[in-house]
Amino acid sequence: MEHQKATELNSLCNGKIVTEYLCRNGFSELSVESKKVAVQHKNETSRKEAEDESRLPAIEAAYTTILRGLGENTDRQGLLKTPLRAAKAMQFLTKGYHETIYDILNGAIFDEDHEEMVIVKDIDMFSLCEHHLVPFFGKVHIGYLPSKKVVGLSKLARIVEIYSRRLQVQERLTKQIAMAISEALQPVGVAVVIEAAHMCMVMRGVQKMNSRTVTSAMLGLFREDPKTREEFLALTKSA
Repeated sequence: MEHQKATELNSLCNGKIVTEYLCRNGFSELSVESKKVAVQHKNETSRKEAEDESRLPAIEAAYTTILRGLGENTDRQGLLKTPLRAAKAMQFLTKGYHETIYDILNGAIFDEDHEEMVIVKDIDMFSLCEHHLVPFFGKVHIGYLPSKKVVGLSKLARIVEIYSRRLQVQERLTKQIAMAISEALQPVGVAVVIEAAHMCMVMRGVQKMNSRTVTSAMLGLFREDPKTREEFLALTKSA
């Protein structure tokens, strides 16, 4: 009788009798594992938040020193809370140091019989130049050739977020995104192109308002096959 009930649930529970029986009782092995991962992630997030909180006074004091070094009066109304606000902002802008691709990809990689190019283009990107601590920002285009596995599309944008929320140079950022996708999916190829404006060239230095920096990272078939690379570049070109 139990076997018959389990068989009736076959389409709902991927054909696994043990899992089917658990599904009948309201939860599956997968849901239990997901709950464990969720708890672990919550604990890790709490630990990281506690670390940030403990480091905040030192960063706040450093900003106070910088403002005073610039000749500002940190006791005037407009600057009373500026060191604290700046410290919190800097922690947010560099939160990628506390994150890995495995934090976001768990459960979002799927078996799929698809071998054609997948592209997500015009992903907004904001980062901080590690040389002057001023922003650079622009668009990221990502393409990959699946090897029977695909990833949730929003996760590609999350990968960009992880590596851009660090002190960066655009060249390294481009490669890190490509390598992370390649490591996680083991695809036939990965392509990443970033086009960005750098405030270190706009607000200071040469002060060229319209300059853009373009970097690319090509792995696998995108590097080996010119036609595949050209297809990607054509599809990501702005209209």
